[in-house]
Amino acid sequence: MPKTFAIVPAAGAGSRLGSDVPKQYLEIGGRSLLERSVAPLLAAQWIDMVIVVVAPGDQRASERLGASARLRVEAVGGATRRDTVLNAIGTLSGADDDWVLVHDAARPGLDGAALERMRAALATSPVGGLLALPVADTLKRSLPGEGKKPMVAETVAREGMWLAQTPQMFRFGLLRDALAAAPGATDEASALEMLGHHPVLVTGSLRNFKVTTSDDLAAMRQLLDEE
Repeated sequence: MPKTFAIVPAAGAGSRLGSDVPKQYLEIGGRSLLERSVAPLLAAQWIDMVIVVVAPGDQRASERLGASARLRVEAVGGATRRDTVLNAIGTLSGADDDWVLVHDAARPGLDGAALERMRAALATSPVGGLLALPVADTLKRSLPGEGKKPMVAETVAREGMWLAQTPQMFRFGLLRDALAAAPGATDEASALEMLGHHPVLVTGSLRNFKVTTSDDLAAMRQLLDEE
């Protein structure tokens, strides 16, 4: 039976949020975004090991998460998300047909139902896939306007367009090789795409949005405080 490893990249500074504290350590209801993002992974008993990847010298994740037989913290974070995930894979002894699931440390709204939906949809896939949402709004492509204000260049058809979320889950060997060959990849799926693979799209959930701005943080706080 293939094993499943979950990697949570948590080496970033979260500068777009404008906080002195890396965003993964910001709190909602006394628990950090990182703790909340890791919790559903640990609750899924089919995930054999959760690896939280931090920057060298960062002790906060270990202090926050404590000790667990299915959790470890690795201080091998790199300059980019791709580097961080690839470094984490290098710490694992996995077979090519094992699974690697990657989840953002700043997506604390992941629910168990979405996680199980992804697992079921990918069970027999030779490649893997990701949670995502079909685009519902009208899309506009911009061009620079007067006074650096963006202007509409054109309307882009939204049919077939999806918003990528995490987790993104792929076969161990394929993901390792794809990331090694794609230094410019912005997520795991894009690395697989560069090698000609077609990841499966699994419907995610609106609550599984990424906390990037202060407005995102306020919205997530309202969502989680109401539960």
